[in-house]
Amino acid sequence: MPETFSGTAQRHPFMLLALIGLALAEVAWLAWRRRSGYDWRESGTSMAIAAGNALVRPLNALLLAPVFAWVYAHRVAHIEVQGPLAFAALVIAVDFIYYVFHRCSHRLRWMWATHGVHHSSTQMNLSAAYRLGWTELLSGSWLFLLLPVALGVPPVLVLAAFALNLAYQFLLHSRLIGRLGVLERVFNTPAHHRVHHAINEGLVDRNFGGILIIWDHLFGTFAAAGDEVDLRFGVIGQTASYNPLRIVFLEWQALFGDLRAAPDWRQRLRVLSGTSAVS
Repeated sequence: MPETFSGTAQRHPFMLLALIGLALAEVAWLAWRRRSGYDWRESGTSMAIAAGNALVRPLNALLLAPVFAWVYAHRVAHIEVQGPLAFAALVIAVDFIYYVFHRCSHRLRWMWATHGVHHSSTQMNLSAAYRLGWTELLSGSWLFLLLPVALGVPPVLVLAAFALNLAYQFLLHSRLIGRLGVLERVFNTPAHHRVHHAINEGLVDRNFGGILIIWDHLFGTFAAAGDEVDLRFGVIGQTASYNPLRIVFLEWQALFGDLRAAPDWRQRLRVLSGTSAVS
């Protein structure tokens, strides 16, 4: 479910191959222009993680389909989504839901255990877009999309709006797209998203928007960096790894270790929420 690469793409090999092809085209362009930006080992690791996701996501869909169907069958209202304007309104609403989910994924350690995988790449390029955790079912990211379904929006439309959101975000990881001028006031752009992935002081946990950047302006999470700033990427405190299994499960291992060390349930809840970690 929520990340920066559509679950739909990962369930369909041809779409996955197309996106990998775009990443390889970016590699070729950067190599031709003799520009840095690709660590072949990191890109290979990202592809291995994407392959694992291609196996996990169909199982997630199989398990979650009855949940979404049940919630829709017991909806508290019915919202008609007919015509392009209504669907555009749904896309904006889902984009706000994505902003909330994304911000929670950086604040709550239980959710970060999955989402942090996406931030583990030390290079910002298209290959990083499909470096996604395998444990979304456990982290509960899908719960956020149940709200519009409970309010009466058909699940297929909610998921279509969400897939559009994530497809847009794939291109946000490209190094070939520079500043976009006035569009950057409203839309999330590669320049904004590079800041989101950056670990430079003052830039951590910023720019959570999916398609729109207006949510970050409204809620005080927007940050910008000039072209002269040398952005650094990765996860603070983590050493870069080329082992897919280590990347996917490292934070879960640390989380459960802190849970075992916690002296009581109050402390365990603080560990899960990210407000405290036991050393």
